[in-house]
Amino acid sequence: MKPALVVIDMIKGNEPFFRETHRRIIPNIKKTIERCRKLGIPVIYANDSYMESDWIFNFMKKHAIRGTEGVEVIDELKPEMGDIVIEKRRFSAFFRTDLDITLRELGIDTVLLAGINTHVCVLATAFDAVSSDFNVILLEDCCASHKEEIHEFITKKFKGMPAFKVLSSEEFFSEFSG
Repeated sequence: MKPALVVIDMIKGNEPFFRETHRRIIPNIKKTIERCRKLGIPVIYANDSYMESDWIFNFMKKHAIRGTEGVEVIDELKPEMGDIVIEKRRFSAFFRTDLDITLRELGIDTVLLAGINTHVCVLATAFDAVSSDFNVILLEDCCASHKEEIHEFITKKFKGMPAFKVLSSEEFFSEFSG
């Protein structure tokens, strides 16, 4: 297994929309990022980064406008030298971005997913990863939705799937180093 961690939408532009469920995962993501860096697992941030007139704002409040502080990763999870930051304009981190080619150039075969929202951007990215022939591990303690029951519904639905695993970060690190 050659994994990379993809942290989705943990940006300043989303902070005004953070609920307790979102804030609760920040320490878990931070710890996971630190462990990945120590193990040489690439850390990739996939961030909302929209144009002012983006089509998506027909049904979403404007946020994360390209060129503003809103597209930056929140202070608690700031990228470090060697981390990769990818801008995205749609839910999936794969859709019309450099994520696929970046993963392939790094020799990655497994995508670890962290971030928000489990039922939207995380799930869309997971499906596109599997469709692009990557194994997926959704780190359930590093992902959240605005409602806990939505997050739990998604994680329960996919637990036990072969190409799309749902594990806690501790379960992943035990499996990876074991």
